[in-house]
Amino acid sequence: MTMEQTQHVSVMPNEVLTYLQPKPGGLYIDGTLGGGGHTAAILERSAPDGKVLGIDTDSQALARVGERLAEFVANGRLVLAHGNFSDLAQIVEQTGFGGGKGVQGVLLDLGFSSDQMDNPERGFAFSADGPLDMRLNQASPLTAADLVNGASEQELADIFWRYGEETRSRQIARRIVREREKTPITRTAQLASLIAAGVPHKHGAIHPATRAFQALRIAVNGELERLEAVLPQIVDVLEGKTRGDEEGHGEKGRMVIIAFHSLEDRIVKEYIRREATDCLCPPRLPVCICGHKARLRNLTSKPVIPGEQEIASNPRARSAKLRAAEVLQNNS
Repeated sequence: MTMEQTQHVSVMPNEVLTYLQPKPGGLYIDGTLGGGGHTAAILERSAPDGKVLGIDTDSQALARVGERLAEFVANGRLVLAHGNFSDLAQIVEQTGFGGGKGVQGVLLDLGFSSDQMDNPERGFAFSADGPLDMRLNQASPLTAADLVNGASEQELADIFWRYGEETRSRQIARRIVREREKTPITRTAQLASLIAAGVPHKHGAIHPATRAFQALRIAVNGELERLEAVLPQIVDVLEGKTRGDEEGHGEKGRMVIIAFHSLEDRIVKEYIRREATDCLCPPRLPVCICGHKARLRNLTSKPVIPGEQEIASNPRARSAKLRAAEVLQNNS
C-alpha cells in the first residue's frame, strides 16, 4: 500500500546546507528525519557517495521517508533508524554508521513536522479535534491525557510555566483540576476550550491555548531533557570519539540545530558558548583550575532566521532559529 506523501516543508534548507557543508563521500546524521526534506537535500549535495543516517522516534515518519527515498535506502546511501536523538551515540554504534569514524555533520531540526501537526489523531494541535495524545513515539506509555488527568494542580502549573512560559499557569491548572473531577479530559478541543474560556481572542492572534499545548507536548516527550542529553554526544560523534576510537580523528565536523522556541534555543546557545570557551572559572580567579578546553568554534554569533519570502510561503518557519558550530581539531 502506498503511503500518503509528506506535507511537510523543511525549514531553511539553503541555510542548513550552507552551514553543514555536505561534500561527496561525507557522512552525515539527520537526527530529526521528519518529512525527509533536509535529508534529501544533503544526499543531493553529497552525491555520488555521501551517506546519511536518518533518525526519528516516529515510526510513521520513517515509513514515509523510506518510501519517498527508497532509491537511497536501496543503494546504501541512506540508513534509517527508529529511536530518539537523545540516544545518538548508541544509535551510531548499533547501526555501525561510519565504521567507528567521526561523521562530518549532524543536523537537528527540533520543530514538529506538518504531517504530525496536521493529523488530528496525533493530538498535537487544537485546530481540529482529536485524542489528547501528543506522543512523538507512539510506543511511549505517557500521553498528554495521562498528564492532564493525573498530575496534581501544582505539577500542572509548573509544567505550563516552565515549558510554556504561560502567565496564567495556576489559573489554567486550577480550572483543569475542577473540570476533570466532573469528567475526564481526553480531547484536544475539550482542553483548548477549557484553557481559552474567558480569554479574548482576536482573529490572527496567538490562540490562548497555544502555550499550554506547547508545554504539555514538551513534558510528554521530555524534549528539553533530551536536547540537553544529545548535545555532548553530537560533539563526541563529530570528533569520532566512540568506544572504538577514543582518540578521535580531529576532522572539523559541524553541528547545525534549528530551534523553534526560546527554551530550546537558550539551551543550544549556552552549550555552544560554553564549549567554545577554554576556561570556565570565575573571572576573579587568577589562574584556571577547571581545565576546560574549548571543543567548538561558534559559527553563528547570532541565530540565523528565515527570510521574509520563506515565512510568507511557510508561516510555520517564522519562529525558527538556526545555530551552528564546528568542532576544533582534536587536541587530546
